[in-house]
Amino acid sequence: MYAYEQYGMNWNYPYVNTYPIYERHMANYPPALTFVLVHGSWADASFWDETAAVLRQMGHIVYTPEYAGHGVLTDKNVTHGMITKSVVDFILAHNLQQIILVGHSFGGTVVQKVAEQVSNRIKRLVFWDAFVLNDGESASDEIPPAALGFFQQLRDSSKDDTIMLPFAFFRDTFVNVAPLDVAQLIYNKITPEPAKPLFEKLDLKKFYSLATPRSYVFFTQDNVLPQYSSEYGWHPHMSGRLGLFRYIQGSSDHMSATKMDPAMLAQKIYEAGRD
Repeated sequence: MYAYEQYGMNWNYPYVNTYPIYERHMANYPPALTFVLVHGSWADASFWDETAAVLRQMGHIVYTPEYAGHGVLTDKNVTHGMITKSVVDFILAHNLQQIILVGHSFGGTVVQKVAEQVSNRIKRLVFWDAFVLNDGESASDEIPPAALGFFQQLRDSSKDDTIMLPFAFFRDTFVNVAPLDVAQLIYNKITPEPAKPLFEKLDLKKFYSLATPRSYVFFTQDNVLPQYSSEYGWHPHMSGRLGLFRYIQGSSDHMSATKMDPAMLAQKIYEAGRD
């Protein structure tokens, strides 16, 4: 019996490694937190399904908004402002307060801009292997030249200004710790990414004036950006821009934990968001 079967999970991934954190001493957990989980590029809201399920079993409230240009049968001609508005509108429509706003990967840039508009509703910002851009930067400014040139070739060859990653690149960078069959399952879920928002320069002056508490979650096997580089990378290159922040470390790559170890990922997000 697999761990996820033993503890009531219902995910069809034979390599899932879960543990019953949500069953241990539930009475000792603090009051429920409200998480808003923002996905990154080459993903949609379903990226969070398993992780959100574990957080809910831990007693927390979880929202996973979809943003413009993503999801099934959606218009890819979007701007970063449209993406940000999607998340802001979701938070306002649900009248969410005291939220833990979590951004993964490109979602970090979204979290930065969302925080500028609804900072009074945010209890803490959490960046998981996520871009933290300087004022005036785009996400593309933080991608090493070789990879950026490859992305530009893919963009130029598309018919709708999108970037679709070939499997070989995706497998060795985004899901490098996953067995081949799980990597293929994750890849089969991705869709072409709107290119324009990745190259837009963002005005982030207001973000850097905010005093909102923040955390950074770094997974040590993530190969999407160079590890421990002074010029590129998640930590300490991106995380160091947050000023005072809580640091949480995990062992996985950029995406695999969402399917293979959602309980671990949920625990790390909880540790990053707790009081």
